[in-house]
Amino acid sequence: MELAEIMRLNEGRGLGHTLGIELVEATPDRVVMRMEVGERVQQPFGFLHGGASVALAETVASVGGLLGCPPGKAVFGQEINANHLRPKQGGALVATGWPLHRGRTTQVWQIEIAGEDGKLVCVSRCTLAVVDARQ
Repeated sequence: MELAEIMRLNEGRGLGHTLGIELVEATPDRVVMRMEVGERVQQPFGFLHGGASVALAETVASVGGLLGCPPGKAVFGQEINANHLRPKQGGALVATGWPLHRGRTTQVWQIEIAGEDGKLVCVSRCTLAVVDARQ
């Protein structure tokens, strides 16, 4: 799938839109996205909600996975884990992901999420199922 088609499918809708996730760079081998840490992604005490980090990580993996799929194939999140390394209040996050494995039926992506200062906030690994696009 081409990047323009992915962007068109997500334009103005979906969880990424709701969370304010912005695409910075995307190739089949590297995806970079950005997300502001504001009210929509904070827990009640003003810190980044861990679920928002996980959603950001899966969005990175999914875009990269789609870009790396053969024609007629699509990807769906199958498993994701995340280690939250430090709290974050305000500012922005930059998530960078790359494939560790691209197989016929699965892909595995590594995602690092850092603050603008470069300090890691979260690391995640996401397994994607590769399926027929018509499913």
